[in-house]
Amino acid sequence: MEAKAIAKHIRMSSTKIKIVLDLIRGKDIKEAFAILQYTPKDAAIVVNKLLKSAVANAENNLNLDVNRLYVSEVYACQGSTLKRFQPHAQGRAFPIKKRSSHITLVVKERE
Repeated sequence: MEAKAIAKHIRMSSTKIKIVLDLIRGKDIKEAFAILQYTPKDAAIVVNKLLKSAVANAENNLNLDVNRLYVSEVYACQGSTLKRFQPHAQGRAFPIKKRSSHITLVVKERE
């Protein structure tokens, strides 16, 4: 049995989020929460909320034991990109890409 939580259209590039996701992959839930609490990245706040959601899904929808859960899968995919332009010298325009991402987090129960 596995519980899943998905966060879509997070206004942060997937490469920045993947740094935080690599820290908690394969860890127990309590250890993952502790790591996220003391990680000085903006992505840690979003991933912490997502982990809480996945644990709540496991507990309430699937009746899994919270003390035996661990992060089995976690990955970030690139979402849509907002394209903006910044004016530069001599009438030129400089493109700015504001990236977003979709994060998927799966928790399972240890045997």
